[in-house]
Amino acid sequence: MSTKTLSIRINDQDYNFLSALAKEEREDVSKKVRELVDLGRVMLAIEKYQKSEASLEKSAHIAGVSISKMMEILKQFGVEVNLEYEDYLNGLKSLKTIW
Repeated sequence: MSTKTLSIRINDQDYNFLSALAKEEREDVSKKVRELVDLGRVMLAIEKYQKSEASLEKSAHIAGVSISKMMEILKQFGVEVNLEYEDYLNGLKSLKTIW
């Protein structure tokens, strides 16, 4: 996986929070920012799924995880997965192409 360098501007309060969090967990600030971005993607995916703005597949894509992992995440956060019959059929088609 290739990586890119990103320069951002944040206020002092956020920087101090990130620095303290990184120091507390004995990691560098960059790693904590990456972890928070990952968490933010998951939370955005959950929010969009709950508001019916994203399907299960799209929310998994937003979160950067597989559909099955997204289903686990939704369960973990107490969000009911609403699978339509068409979703089920699409899942079966996908399995047929894999096997």
